[in-house]
Amino acid sequence: MNLLELLLIAIGLSMDAFAVSLCSGLTMPKVTIKKALIIGLYFGFFQGAMPLMGYLLGTQFADEIIAFDHWIAFVLLCIIGGKMVVESFTKEGCADRECPLGKCTDRECPPEMCTDRECPTMDCTDRECPGGERPEKKEVSLKPAEMLPLAIATSIDALAVGVSFAFLDVNIVPAVSSIGIITLTLSMLGVKIGNIFGVKFKSKAELAGGIILILIGLKILLEHMGVISF
Repeated sequence: MNLLELLLIAIGLSMDAFAVSLCSGLTMPKVTIKKALIIGLYFGFFQGAMPLMGYLLGTQFADEIIAFDHWIAFVLLCIIGGKMVVESFTKEGCADRECPLGKCTDRECPPEMCTDRECPTMDCTDRECPGGERPEKKEVSLKPAEMLPLAIATSIDALAVGVSFAFLDVNIVPAVSSIGIITLTLSMLGVKIGNIFGVKFKSKAELAGGIILILIGLKILLEHMGVISF
């Protein structure tokens, strides 16, 4: 696996963390470098650590399944990528958002109709709020009790990718380093973008990440079958 493929996988895996960072930035009255760095470090560390764990697990069985290792890598990447693609089309915004009362349209949105999912009157959906208005919600907590579950949840997929690394003869140190650094960088960027623009790019990021992982999985399979060569 070459450097470009590793970088693309790193970007693909980081899209879940990027999407969560968008939601975190949305709740912040003001983004500081310290807040963005804390979020980035949580996501970057676990996104790098999980592939390493998967790699160590995978190396225990690499010799036994070397004959069909490319199929395992293909299936794992397609499952993870497919899940991200499906999630990008589901109507699910930030878990902590709701349509602010009286800002749904020029008419007041009845309280019983304006939910945390969507306001049925016009434009106030779970994806964005009209006019760039930010809901009056409590700012996301950066305490370990809040951040650790998020960081682990967004990095579970990277564990499976780490298993595939063991079958693909990947140099694991630069691989996990690039995944961690790229996730850290994109998470910090996501906090800022979410604070300025809301979550407009959340679904697009998840879709792009899913497609990248599926295409790389397909390339690995076709290369081992001799259909293509690079």
